[in-house]
Amino acid sequence: MGNPVRILLILLWLAVCLTPIPVAVPGYRLALGHAGTPGTLTVISCESLGRGRYDCRGRFVPDDGGPDVLVSASPDSGVGDVTHARLTPDGTRALPDGVKGVLSVSAVPAAGLAGLGFLPYVVAYWWGGPGARRRWVAPGVVVTAAGLLVAIIGMIAAYS
Repeated sequence: MGNPVRILLILLWLAVCLTPIPVAVPGYRLALGHAGTPGTLTVISCESLGRGRYDCRGRFVPDDGGPDVLVSASPDSGVGDVTHARLTPDGTRALPDGVKGVLSVSAVPAAGLAGLGFLPYVVAYWWGGPGARRRWVAPGVVVTAAGLLVAIIGMIAAYS
C-alpha cells in the first residue's frame, strides 16, 4: 500500500472517529443547561414502528409555568416516564438534562474516542519501527477501554 493510500485511510479514520464530537455539541448544550427551556417531560404515548423501533410522544411542562407543549420523546422511553428535560430551541423535542443527559449524549463521541485508541499504533506500524509500535499498545488499550466504558455508561443512562 502506497503512502497516499495510507494517508487517505488515516484521514478517513480520523473523520469517522471525530465527526460525532461536533454533532454532539447541541446535545451537550441542552444537557448542560446552555440552551433550551427547562421543564418536566412526561411520556404519554409510544407507537411501535416494528423491528423494536418506537415513536414516542410526550407532554413538556416548562419550569417557568408556560404552556404545555406536545413533543417527540426519546424512542427508548416508556409511557408514564417522567424526567427533568430541556425543550429544544425549535420546540419539537425534549431531551434529558443534567448528568443523565450528559452521559446519554456522550455515548457516541466516546465510541469515536475508543476508535481512535489504536490509530497511533497503526501510524507507528506503517512508518515507525517495532519499538515505536510497542510504545503505543498500552496507551491504545487505555484510550479504547476508556472510550468503550463511557460509551456503555452513556447507553445505560440513555435507556434507564
